[in-house]
Amino acid sequence: MSNNVDSHRSPYANFSGPNLGYVMEMYDLFKTDQDAVDPDLAELFRNFGAPQMDESGQEAVIAQGSQTDLRKVLAVYSLLEAIRSYGHLAADIYPLNDRPKDTSRLELSYHGLTESDLVGLPATLFLKNVPATVENGLDAMNYLKSLYTGSIAYEFSHLIDETERNWIQSKIENGDVQSKMQGDEKKQLLERLTKIEGFEKFIHRTFVGAKRFSIEGVDTLVVLIDELMRLSEDAQMEKVLIGMAHRGRLNVLTHNLNKPYEMMFAEFAGVPASPFLPKDGSLEVTRGWFGDVKYHMGALHKGKSGMNRFLAYNPSHLEVVNPVITGQTRAAQENTDNPGIPQQDTNKAYAILVHGDAAFPGQGIVPESFNYSRVRGFRTGGSVHVIANNTIGFTTEYYDSRSTHYASDPAKGYEVPVFHVNADHPEEVLAVAKLAFEYRQAFGKDVLIDLIGYRRYGHNEMDEPLVTNPVMYHEIHKHPTVRELYGQRLVEQKLLTDEEVKEMDKSVIATMQQAYDHVKEQSADAPEISNATPEVVQAGLPRDLETGVAEDRLRLMNEELLTYPDEFTVFNKLDKILKRRLEPFKGKGKIDWAHAEQLAFGSIIQDGKPIRMSGQDIQRGTFAQRHLVLHDEKTGEELVPLHHISGSNASFVAYNSPLSEAGIVGYEFGYNLEEDKTMSIWEAQYGDFSNMAQVMFDQFVSSSYSKWGQQSGLVLLLPHAFEGQGPEHSSSRIERYLQLCGENNWTVANISSAANYFHVLRRQSKILGSEAERPLVIATPKSLLRHPLVGADVEDLTEGHFKTVLEQPGTGKKPEKVKKILFASGKMAIDLAEKIKDGEGFDYLHVVRVEQLYPFPSDKIKEIVARYPKVKDLVWVQEEPKNMGTWSFAYPFLEKLADGKNISYVGRIKRSSPSEGDGASHKKEQNRIIEEALKK
Repeated sequence: MSNNVDSHRSPYANFSGPNLGYVMEMYDLFKTDQDAVDPDLAELFRNFGAPQMDESGQEAVIAQGSQTDLRKVLAVYSLLEAIRSYGHLAADIYPLNDRPKDTSRLELSYHGLTESDLVGLPATLFLKNVPATVENGLDAMNYLKSLYTGSIAYEFSHLIDETERNWIQSKIENGDVQSKMQGDEKKQLLERLTKIEGFEKFIHRTFVGAKRFSIEGVDTLVVLIDELMRLSEDAQMEKVLIGMAHRGRLNVLTHNLNKPYEMMFAEFAGVPASPFLPKDGSLEVTRGWFGDVKYHMGALHKGKSGMNRFLAYNPSHLEVVNPVITGQTRAAQENTDNPGIPQQDTNKAYAILVHGDAAFPGQGIVPESFNYSRVRGFRTGGSVHVIANNTIGFTTEYYDSRSTHYASDPAKGYEVPVFHVNADHPEEVLAVAKLAFEYRQAFGKDVLIDLIGYRRYGHNEMDEPLVTNPVMYHEIHKHPTVRELYGQRLVEQKLLTDEEVKEMDKSVIATMQQAYDHVKEQSADAPEISNATPEVVQAGLPRDLETGVAEDRLRLMNEELLTYPDEFTVFNKLDKILKRRLEPFKGKGKIDWAHAEQLAFGSIIQDGKPIRMSGQDIQRGTFAQRHLVLHDEKTGEELVPLHHISGSNASFVAYNSPLSEAGIVGYEFGYNLEEDKTMSIWEAQYGDFSNMAQVMFDQFVSSSYSKWGQQSGLVLLLPHAFEGQGPEHSSSRIERYLQLCGENNWTVANISSAANYFHVLRRQSKILGSEAERPLVIATPKSLLRHPLVGADVEDLTEGHFKTVLEQPGTGKKPEKVKKILFASGKMAIDLAEKIKDGEGFDYLHVVRVEQLYPFPSDKIKEIVARYPKVKDLVWVQEEPKNMGTWSFAYPFLEKLADGKNISYVGRIKRSSPSEGDGASHKKEQNRIIEEALKK
């Protein structure tokens, strides 16, 4: 028995006289031996504590007072708990009525009760607010059953917070979730359902065989979203963002985002849809030059009330849009214009996430998204989740799809209330939408609606489901549509006649036919859709963008970063380490990697560009190098030095993220999409951890611009280098990012210089929000973070720009003697530099560090090679196996500029695993590579 029973009144108020005395006596026994008392009593004590007299002094609710059988009262409470906690198992929530209902826990006999027992009890024992039609305990029980076992079912007993449970229970039992629609509203609802169904029928008939992944079977998803939009406007929201897979998307675009029928029909007809875009600017759609299928596209609708509605662009990877849209939501809620932490208003925007019933429990990205939903760096004040529950996967029945009773069950582990609703009951669907929205507003938490329907056709409209799911589809073929059912209902209520219902259907189809005829008229001579890469994309990044920062500005910032409030105590050992950052400005030592990074960050926010950084342990840095957030040694209080530099004009945050890669990368991508002036950075704890987010790189980061016209400036930091740490924690799999390169879609770099890192970060900040904006992927160092050959002098930061190619000092000084040029990146270049030192004895070679791998700096390399007329060999040196790393990517570029010179490879042989498993083997192999590369 949980505390759900009735928080407004103690259950002990129902006992008096000898019964109350007995209960108090049993509580004393319970305190010494819990097993010595009746199990029901023990549960009552555990939930409600010690028995007490009702402080209000009111008379016992039970009329019979001391004569009432104590066991009967306990049984009543057990029955009440069962109705509230297990009523969903007996509810009418399946339109096809194809699942058995479990009423066992709700039977009176299960609790040792009879109807006469209940007739003799007052209704107030069951309910706080007793309806006029309820006269006794039996009436009250039946009333409660009607609330908890109807076409809406509730799961909320798993919520830990008593206030939340009581709020939901009160809403249900006070009748707030019951439909109160009037006649005209019901007619409008039927008209809406007629348009939803008519749209699907028209496409099915007009574009035979075309895939559309129809909504039919969960048509009420559109009216559910309608209601959420209405409530959002009433709450003066500025933006609602929707993430969903492909099923039903076209109907949502059309009816929830007001994408004109003409635009939809033009896309089906294969002609340009842009001529039919509303002229009032109320709808914005984007399309990349390479494009995507229509059921992956999104749109932004600008409402007259000032509220915008956005449906996210996303691939067929079902649930992967969830973190993207929540990241966009967070960005829509935040003001980043001022120093410090962004100001967040969770009532400015929220997300609606529409899931599939097979995907929701099946895809790991779903629990990842729930897990960060109340974490400070990622919370958005609650998303409204909707499972568009077809009760089937592609061909997979529910019993092969999951190990849980409901598709929604994973949400319960995150204390998310679940409301199941029969999709064939549109008025109840609207009521549940209202309940969910109000819960989100009241508690700032996620909430889930399980909209249970069916799928009228196969996975796509040409698929024949009777082949694999005959029993279900024989039932579906006999089952009326929700529009037909609701139309019949309104006829029975004498709100409409049969003829009026049919006329409504004819009118909708006629409107759509008129729209299609208009498309045919206007598109007779439409030009073919081009997928040519735009010139602005081909142009790439601006050349040699100046990114230096004046020394006085750097010096002051550096001092401010190392000045703390008097009451703040930095850990002594760390304080000494950080204070070394003063030395380079005194002409001593070098600016290491993390120091250069912090100075870059400070200069960027001074320039008015906000920074948001996240990843596992990024505040300190995996390698104890960063220390963006300091902790008072005595109190644990946090201090962010970058919040206290003068001249800052934008916010800065660095959030340690949950142990999630796919979810957090998607989130940061979404944040940057929504707030493109913000420099969003994700760092992998080790580069290989990014494997877990590969779908985000493939489907979003690398290709969103060419598919959907969505630019991103996301920065990915991937620690990468072979240092004897085994197959993991060596390679960031840089070859995978290079394989995705094309059309100047992003920058991929493997940097060996702290100064170059400083400049590439500043270059990235300068292109944010411009036509040149694109993501930046950097293979960052580990052991090199403090290496003197990587460090920078102050003057390296005060002028210049990011250099795509660096030439190794000490080599190539005598051009006529150089016979061999080595090309390397990252740690491999520093390993070579350590061996070469000042270049003495290596006149025969020159070493070139290729800092930017894509776009490949062919012109710079060609200029360098041309300076050495006697060069015979161009050698690519890498630490990765030959079938990994950069060799396969670089070879075609080298071949084009070689001009007859030999091109060769030095590195590990082809391997199935990236790296050796122990340090000794690594050292031996690394030495071999260096010696082979340097031999004369």
